[in-house]
This record gives sequence, C-alpha cells and structure tokens, in this order.
Amino acid sequence: MTPQELRAFCLEFNAATEEFPFGPETSVFKVAGKLFALSALDAAHLTVNLKCEPEIAVQLREEHEAIAPGWHMNKRHWNTVTVDGRLPDRMVRELIEDSYDLVVAGLPKAERLRLDRP
Repeated sequence: MTPQELRAFCLEFNAATEEFPFGPETSVFKVAGKLFALSALDAAHLTVNLKCEPEIAVQLREEHEAIAPGWHMNKRHWNTVTVDGRLPDRMVRELIEDSYDLVVAGLPKAERLRLDRP
C-alpha cells in the first residue's frame, strides 16, 4: 500500500476528512471531528496509528512484528501499523476500517444516525 492509497482509502469512509493540526507533514483522518487514523504520509517508513479494542490490540502486537503500541498515543487503545509489505494490504484496510467503526460507535446516537444517511 502506497501513501496515496492509504490516504485515498481513509477518505473513502462516510464523512471522513483529512486535517493537519500537527503541521503539514502529519495527516490526521477524522470522522465527526474524532481521530481514526494518523500518518506521516511522506515519511521514509510509512506507518499509521489506528484505534483498536484493547484486547485485540495486544493480540495483534503479539502476532505481527509490523504492529506496535501506538506511538505518542494511548497505548491501550491505539496501535502503530508499519505499512511495509509485512502485512497484506487487505489486513491494513481492515484495521483502518475497524478504527473508523470504533470511532463511529463512540459518537452520540444522533451523529451516528446522521452518518448512516446517504
């Protein structure tokens, strides 16, 4: 997965936006103002921080060298995924989708319903 593919995939989600609150080098992908993915797309080594259920986060870290506790994030709820070919692109996409879904699930009901509308 290239940086351009990662950006495009993150922006495919309903109401997803890309912002740069930490400077132009760090893309922050949000839904309803809440972060679901963070990446320095121009970095030498592509990584993305993603939200994850705490139990699953630990399991993923144990099973995959390319997944580590979230860098500069709450390590209980966030993983840093290195996108360097060690994980299949399909798995990276699933982890991004899971992160988005977790953030949406935590939104107020009215906001979730608004996102469900076409």
